[in-house]
Amino acid sequence: MKPLEFEKPIADLEVELENLKQKSNSQNIDMSDEILAIEGKLKQTKDEIYENLSPWQRVQIARHTSRPFMLDYISHVFDDFCELHGDRHIGDDNSMPGGFATLNGQRVVVIGHQKGRDTKENLLRNFGSAHPEGYRKALRLMKLAEKFGLPIITLIDTPGAFPGIGAEERNIAEAIGFNLKEMMLLKTPTIAIVLGEGGSGGALGIGVSDRVLMMENAYYSVISPEGCAAILWKHRKHAPEAAEAMKIAAPDLAKLELIDGVIKEPKGGAHHDHKQTAINFGDVVSASIKELQALSTEELLDQRYQKFRKFGEWQGE
Repeated sequence: MKPLEFEKPIADLEVELENLKQKSNSQNIDMSDEILAIEGKLKQTKDEIYENLSPWQRVQIARHTSRPFMLDYISHVFDDFCELHGDRHIGDDNSMPGGFATLNGQRVVVIGHQKGRDTKENLLRNFGSAHPEGYRKALRLMKLAEKFGLPIITLIDTPGAFPGIGAEERNIAEAIGFNLKEMMLLKTPTIAIVLGEGGSGGALGIGVSDRVLMMENAYYSVISPEGCAAILWKHRKHAPEAAEAMKIAAPDLAKLELIDGVIKEPKGGAHHDHKQTAINFGDVVSASIKELQALSTEELLDQRYQKFRKFGEWQGE
């Protein structure tokens, strides 16, 4: 796994440690003191780097291609996944899979953005950027969940909705806007989790939920740091400053009460340990479902309305 730029000191120490172990084994030399020293230095370096991540470093982790994607969570966390296809209007969208599944014995409907790890898969999944039919398919599945009284889980991981000419011709803005309205009125518990990238309306199109959670190293923003830097500083090289100013990382958004919780990742990011990430994810989402199922429909709808109504500030003259 290729290390990120800020992880190179860790990678260098790991190579040094492996070389010492190989030398010790191949030449039958006792190098336990040297190995212990490097192990200690490695642990200290990991602690210093991973416990003080900047927003821009979290963005880099959120975009890591080895990070678990939507279908990875489906295979690691959910059981009995039955994918449904098509929006019953235009066609299917492979960048927005969804269907019925089971989470710890609870039947649910799960929908989300799916990215690719290589060129072939990225072309199939459109780099995680959904078309209008993807959002219409998502809403169709949400309505099915409402009909059968099933909780809805949406997994957000997109740089943004697809901005191509075809998407505009098929009314991408209308599809997202309609989802925003309809999700506010769903009479069943809804939980949205930002897995990696949470880009603008593309994320919001499946993100209006009773509980909005984020993975520890995800980001959620109206625009990418590069886009913001291009507007304010006229160059994308200022993306790190933009990421800091925009408060797009999970810890910042939790402090601002714009999200409801942060799901802990293994040290260094979810891409280092898919299994532990899945365990953390499953525990938090299952607990959230139980909390929401204890509410009446009226309480659920009222709390959802109040949750989004309080966002932002208004100052009178």
